[in-house]
Amino acid sequence: MKNRTAIVMLTAGAVTLAGCTAQDDPNRRAKTGAAVGAIAGAVLGHQLDNKAGKWVGAAVGALAGGAVGNYMDNQQRDFEQSLADERSANQLEIERLKDDTLKLTVDSEVSFDFGRADIKPAFRGSLDKLADVLVKYNRTVVHVVGHTDSVGSDAYNQQLSEQRARAVGDYLSQRGVPRDRVRTEGRGEREPRATNATEAGRQLNRRVEIFVKPIVEGQEQRAYEPPRYY
Repeated sequence: MKNRTAIVMLTAGAVTLAGCTAQDDPNRRAKTGAAVGAIAGAVLGHQLDNKAGKWVGAAVGALAGGAVGNYMDNQQRDFEQSLADERSANQLEIERLKDDTLKLTVDSEVSFDFGRADIKPAFRGSLDKLADVLVKYNRTVVHVVGHTDSVGSDAYNQQLSEQRARAVGDYLSQRGVPRDRVRTEGRGEREPRATNATEAGRQLNRRVEIFVKPIVEGQEQRAYEPPRYY
């Protein structure tokens, strides 16, 4: 009932604002409908049952199934163009997973000092570019996952991975990515990419992964599920 009341009130406001446009605007009716739909969708899109982890209503901006591939193609292209320097320097990898999720892997050597969770100043520019693309493509949920090597105790590495993921998530939010689109978690040393027996392997294991999952109409809750290790 509260959500329905909110929709009615906000919709009325949208209609009032639309009425202030020029009366001879041939697109006035379409603009009014778009404004009403956007506001109603925004209200419904936040009906998330946090305990159950499921959507009660439709997610704002959910993608129709047939549009997902093209939407993620465009987003991948923008990531690749914006982060071309980082990719050429082997500081960042971009992968397209089979469910259309985009996976960006960031080398922790360029993002964090050893044993620290504060983002290096030199890496902030890269995160700024990343945030700009995420803001542009808002029909996605962003999962930031921290990883470590096996040096140190399990508990220490778990905490460090969580802190690093949280630092990146907080920074993206500060740069305009809505906090309710960002999920962070740490996986410690549990998911290594390479052997921890060599320094080269340990360096590969120290990383932050950013999974960008599309919000698909009728499957909205899947975008909020923790990404699987591939």
